[in-house]
Amino acid sequence: MRFKRIAASALAVATMVGMAACGSGGDANADGKVEFTVWHNSTTGDGKKFWDDAAADYMKEHSNVTIKMEAIQNEDLDGKLQTALQDPDSAPDVFFARGGQKLQDIIDAGQVMDLTDKLSDTVKTQMATALKGETFDGRVYAVPQSVEPGGIWYSKDLFAKAGITETPTTWDEFVQVVQKLKDAGITPIALGAKDAWPAAHWWYWFALRECSSDTFDKSTKSMKFTDACWTRAGEDVQKLIDLDAFNKGFLTTPAQQGASSSAGLVANHMAAMELMGGWDPGVIRDLTPDKKDMADLGYFAFPTVDGGEGDPTAVMGGMNAMAVGAWAPEEAVDFLNFISEKDYQEKYAKAFSTIPASKDAQEVVENPALKESLAVYGKAKSMSLWLDTLFGQNVGNALNEGVVNMMAGKGSAEDIIKGVESAAAKG
Repeated sequence: MRFKRIAASALAVATMVGMAACGSGGDANADGKVEFTVWHNSTTGDGKKFWDDAAADYMKEHSNVTIKMEAIQNEDLDGKLQTALQDPDSAPDVFFARGGQKLQDIIDAGQVMDLTDKLSDTVKTQMATALKGETFDGRVYAVPQSVEPGGIWYSKDLFAKAGITETPTTWDEFVQVVQKLKDAGITPIALGAKDAWPAAHWWYWFALRECSSDTFDKSTKSMKFTDACWTRAGEDVQKLIDLDAFNKGFLTTPAQQGASSSAGLVANHMAAMELMGGWDPGVIRDLTPDKKDMADLGYFAFPTVDGGEGDPTAVMGGMNAMAVGAWAPEEAVDFLNFISEKDYQEKYAKAFSTIPASKDAQEVVENPALKESLAVYGKAKSMSLWLDTLFGQNVGNALNEGVVNMMAGKGSAEDIIKGVESAAAKG
């Protein structure tokens, strides 16, 4: 692993030196024409249209620039990006970045551009808070486009049908909600465990509630999980499985692809709840019969756990951010500044039905469920990144796999910890 990082870094440096010798950089030609590629994860609907329109708008103002947009399925993006970044000649110039250790790894490999001194004043001021999540050792390496606190998204109509008048705030209340939904013949929770990470989200959140803030922070940095709270998180997941609360066939259900995905089950009122990030309203919207916002979609924070030592206001989530390859032309950075202006942040929020990273643009959020999540986010004392993002590709995959194995009856709460620590030890 160490050799690969050094080799990749050397390749990136050699490429940049070669570009500098040519006197242009990126894919700039002698005639001043510049071409660069953007990889994003919006393959359908208004999200894909946003990126296509943004590229067209930029090219209209910069006749010498050609932008190639490539939409890659979210679940495939990390693997393809990891492979592509090993060769700057085939790697994208601008790409979706999840942050955490995943971003740190490509920073260490010299594959991403330091944007600290290249950001517009708009980005620096309107996105000051969000930029902290993309800052490593005091330097900024990505530009956030949205803030996506997670939580539980639910159908208000199905809750009402089951006689549920208030959303749960504690685990005991949540169990009661699950039982009422089951009694009404309604599938309580949609889960797309085929993609692994949605299943692991339950473990992430239980850990956030079970572990004290100090333990949580120290363990996620040291990658040592000796405190019993981490094992209790797995035991909590097992209790949830024992409730038989998930959709039938959840282990082979995808998260976001089509009407039969977990998001599709919520969108079509075939399940009442889904634990997911702040992008969920937009995904659900694209899977409703009329491709419009789900009218009865609501949101509530993940419940507290009896005896848990975690901060009850703490949230978990992430950001949609875009990074720039170390080899990219300056126009690629200019494009990021261009789409980070308030008007484009507002367009982004509407296209993805999400919370924009720019505070000045957040007033455009109209979706009631998103407003509810924004209110919870505003009161949170801390927000942790998704643990698979925080831990990086290899350790994160081991964690997600361990949770799915336990859900499939092939492992235990202790096995999850063993798998994570083993992957971390390999580096």
